[in-house]
Amino acid sequence: MILLARHGETADNVPPQRVQGWRDVPLNERGREQARALGEAAATAAGDGGVATLWSSHLSRARETAEIAGEVLGLEPRVDERLAESNRGAWEGRAVADIEREEPEAWAEWRRAGAGFRFPGGESLEEHLRRASAALDDIAASPLPALVVCHGGTIRCAFTRNNPRGLDAFHELDVPNAQIIPLP
Repeated sequence: MILLARHGETADNVPPQRVQGWRDVPLNERGREQARALGEAAATAAGDGGVATLWSSHLSRARETAEIAGEVLGLEPRVDERLAESNRGAWEGRAVADIEREEPEAWAEWRRAGAGFRFPGGESLEEHLRRASAALDDIAASPLPALVVCHGGTIRCAFTRNNPRGLDAFHELDVPNAQIIPLP
């Protein structure tokens, strides 16, 4: 069993929401509280044997979430850069409302997602899916159950792997901060 969890809250996750991507944004205090609760929830979700391995993206918001959850679980996170959020290029650091207003066609294309979507100056969703899938395949071959602390886009990619619509279904999954989402 692989348990996926998005990192805890950051200042960019609250209004006015900003695109994070590969920006290295730390957790806020609420995010740290969420990380502690995540560790407790993962211990329960993993069952009697507990979480065997803990994995994290290298970005500080995920790494800090995993470190705090790991204190509860008695585990040190294994860092894997392939679990990072998509590189969102020129949109990183910009307010979502500004992108919607200033680049309505590009924003509409993003909301449709799909294998062909590429962030301006950044990564395509297909590239993100390939690297995240490779990481998840390696994690599946490690001791399980595993808790994987990563990002909303990475979790959405993981779920599109088995969806008949593929990356066209990218936006169908709601991914709240620091909540466990079991990988089917």
